[in-house]
Amino acid sequence: MRDRRTFLKATGATLASLGLAGCNADSTDSDQSTDDPATTEPATETTENAGGDVGVNAAVAAQWNVYRARLADAAALGLAEEHALGERTVAGVFEDFESASGEYGAHEKLEATSTEHYEGFESAVVSLQEALAAGDADAARDHQRTADDHLAAAQRELVGEQPANALDALAFGDRAATASALAAADRPADAGVTANAALTDFEDAAAHDALEGTADDAYERFEGSLGDVLSAGQRGDAEDAESAADEALAAAVEGAYAVSGERVAGAGHLASVQSRAYDAATVAGLGGPAASFAHAATLTAYRARTHDAARLAAAGQTEAAATAAIDVLEHFEGAAAHEPLEEADHDAYEGVEGGVRDLQTAIQDGSGVADALAQVDDNLVAGVEALATSTEAAVLEAGFFRARLADARERYRRGDGEAASLVEDLFARFEANELGVHEALESTSESLYETFEHDHLEALPDAMRNGEDTVADHVDGALGALLDFETQAASTARVAGAESAYLSARAFDAAALAAAGDSERTATVASDAMAHFEAGAGGFHEALEGASEDTYHAFEEALVSVEDAASGDANAYAAAQSFFEQSLAATDAVVTAAGGELGAAAAGVVSDAYEAFETARVHDLLADADEGAYESFESALDEYASALESGGGSVDAVANASLRAQFAVVGAIEQAPVGEGSGESEESELSGGPNVVSGVPEDADHVVDMTAVAYEPAELTVQVGDKVAWTHAGGEPHTVTAYEDDVPDDAAYWASGGFESQDAAASGWENGEGAVTSGESYVHTFETAGEHGYYCIPHETLDMVGTVVVEES
Repeated sequence: MRDRRTFLKATGATLASLGLAGCNADSTDSDQSTDDPATTEPATETTENAGGDVGVNAAVAAQWNVYRARLADAAALGLAEEHALGERTVAGVFEDFESASGEYGAHEKLEATSTEHYEGFESAVVSLQEALAAGDADAARDHQRTADDHLAAAQRELVGEQPANALDALAFGDRAATASALAAADRPADAGVTANAALTDFEDAAAHDALEGTADDAYERFEGSLGDVLSAGQRGDAEDAESAADEALAAAVEGAYAVSGERVAGAGHLASVQSRAYDAATVAGLGGPAASFAHAATLTAYRARTHDAARLAAAGQTEAAATAAIDVLEHFEGAAAHEPLEEADHDAYEGVEGGVRDLQTAIQDGSGVADALAQVDDNLVAGVEALATSTEAAVLEAGFFRARLADARERYRRGDGEAASLVEDLFARFEANELGVHEALESTSESLYETFEHDHLEALPDAMRNGEDTVADHVDGALGALLDFETQAASTARVAGAESAYLSARAFDAAALAAAGDSERTATVASDAMAHFEAGAGGFHEALEGASEDTYHAFEEALVSVEDAASGDANAYAAAQSFFEQSLAATDAVVTAAGGELGAAAAGVVSDAYEAFETARVHDLLADADEGAYESFESALDEYASALESGGGSVDAVANASLRAQFAVVGAIEQAPVGEGSGESEESELSGGPNVVSGVPEDADHVVDMTAVAYEPAELTVQVGDKVAWTHAGGEPHTVTAYEDDVPDDAAYWASGGFESQDAAASGWENGEGAVTSGESYVHTFETAGEHGYYCIPHETLDMVGTVVVEES
């Protein structure tokens, strides 16, 4: 194991530049059959059964095609100058790949098949995401090709020549499907560029010669149809581009069945349907937000207002607090968000109504305010989750966090001892991943995540309690990191919803300060809100001005009225209420002007895939193989199309149903890494063991952060008797596992999970033991001087290794 670690240290930094063995361009055998497909039967099943395990392996290799397709989507988005969406696509691929565990999971099977291709693939994926983050579409395409070549070569090693050729043909069919999706989103020029890129790569691919030699008609239709997509794109004809791309996909599917046996081609075809579901998610992401997003933004603004009501009650301003609560309820009763929330989540709807009433009563009674606030906030959070997509919900949560941080700063300035507790509450929400904000921030930008959580949010409560000069810097740093996250993670229209809610919260903050008699801070808060909007507010200013000049002017005038009321004798609360109405109108205007959401177009992509499946060869193959898997697959497709039509939907159910169906078609349903009717892995639940604790112990002498694929710091010097805590700071679950041959001879073996040997730790990990997950830390006290080497079991191949040097005290 020591040799392996040394190798990783020597090569980890250069994986992205490794030459490829067995790439598509070079791995085609010269003895491909040239029989006429019209008179020759398709390849027999003997190829699939060679080696005894190729059938089940074909299902895994087919799943690798999904990653190939999604990364090609990301590169296509880069060429279409949709870099942020492309970057999020890559992040999703990496996250899904890392969690695809188990003997027949895509992650572990790739690692077992070829260390070179496993390492090369992961390195290329990381480089692809970095290129898209930098807006470098050409570099992104290069890294996508590298990742694709690694997976194609691994497929060839895993299942053999003919099955790999069939999967390669389907992978190019998936790229035609991406062009179809772009055309469905009314982006024919981008569809043409995507088709041209696929056609260029196809010329050097193994699938090219395989189709040309075995399925001439499919080969000619595929190439000709891709050319037709390019022509249609150049003349701006989205309908023709979509039709031609669909024809290219159909030709690729036909060719796959000619090249290999039914079960391999069937598994690959099901994976292609799964890829089309991801294409639909891409289409939805290209559009503006759905109307439901504006309703979710309204609920986010209510969250800030109900917290303000509780704040007023705590300050002894009972009448103002009760008025604030009842005003929220009265507004909700007539709001555009009222009926959509009732339809989307009836329990949350009733919880909001009842919760706000309970909050008003608690304020008037002078007791139970915190419990009532928690009830209404929980239901508003559930409402946001029901109405918004996962990314939208995270962005709105960032806007809410910004409002609460700004509120905490005002309370701190006024000497309110609860300001630090407010920040701690935000930290707890962040660690609990409320509305997905923790994971979304981390996956969007590791740097922003570190800046927000570790540089500022963690330090802020103590800075407030100790009266440190750094409070303002911490608040500004956290606010800035959250705004940067919003702009990187979502479209301007979605940022507008978060910033509109933030600005309305600031207006009510000004009103609360006015009620407290702090006229100076009232004016400052109001003018700061105006300055933020004029500075752009994450693109909100320009988007609103472009969406509707009338709404823009009304919004600015209402914000000016808040400023005037704050610096004069006018009713600041009434001005804030008027501005709140204009902020909602502004969100609606920007959302409407975003070009309209593309839920219907996205739903059409899934519906078309469903219809094609109904008449495809794989339809009967799956129905005959496993009726339950067949019904679950059809149901997942149907439900996803309906959800997209309504402006929501998650692709996860389709992905899991497809993966299970792929295993069913090859006769290996029992080996499927997902269970029936759920997205949960059939692997054991993760557990840490006796030395894995929640949080970070206060008595730890040193803390090592475990980020996505690194220990920070990787090398640490401590004294005998020092306690070290390794805390999960990002990515998938980690381990802290000592190299048995790399600790002092007289030292006891140590590892997360409390194992007594390295082999035991490795075996334990296979059963989900020794894992350190989000919010947890592994703790070890060093009693023996010397150098201790250790690693993370699931991420060792990505050079996640570390060293602790223990010195005599």
